[in-house]
Amino acid sequence: MVVQIGPSLLAADFAKLGEEVKAIEAAGADFIHWDVMDGHFVPSITMGPSIIRALRPHSQLFFDVHLMITPVDPYLEEFAAAGADSLIIHPESGPHCHRSLQKIRRLGKKAGIALNPSTPLNALDWIIPDIDVVLVMSVNPGFGGQEFIPEQLEKIRQLRQLLNNRSPKRLIDIQVDGGVNNKTAAAVIQAGANRLVAGTSVFRGPSSQYKENIQQLRNP
Repeated sequence: MVVQIGPSLLAADFAKLGEEVKAIEAAGADFIHWDVMDGHFVPSITMGPSIIRALRPHSQLFFDVHLMITPVDPYLEEFAAAGADSLIIHPESGPHCHRSLQKIRRLGKKAGIALNPSTPLNALDWIIPDIDVVLVMSVNPGFGGQEFIPEQLEKIRQLRQLLNNRSPKRLIDIQVDGGVNNKTAAAVIQAGANRLVAGTSVFRGPSSQYKENIQQLRNP
């Protein structure tokens, strides 16, 4: 299984985001993860489509946009137009999750579902054919730098088994975000994840250290 690493810009230096994006691309990142928070669905407020649009010309990497906002439907087109390659939503972020996923696909983007620590796997019932990635939140969303919730490893294992047993088989990525570092990455990969989102553990030290930080996550 090929493991991909996506640095979360939530932990980057916001005073020089353009430089940070170029630095992590040069360091070998596979994709860039955007944590969009509205101060309503989650406590914090972070970034909007204008920032994604401004930084899109600075990188060729896949832009993975996690929308922690509600209602989410009115903003899907704007984030898609800003340069997102995937849009990940929560089942709780709108009344018609299936309709939202269909809209993301019509916009030509990869569609994803994020599962909070307390959101059960049966939230995926009846929508698996419409998703390309499942994002397992291993912390409660809203803040960076939190500690990994170990109980989420069992959720990842059960999710991997669920996807492996589906027929017909279709590639659906399992992505994990929250407290992923060189101490937890091995267990997350062993449980079945193939995409790791990491903020603090990537953006530590000078930019010259980012490559080593990413390699430690890819090969813990």
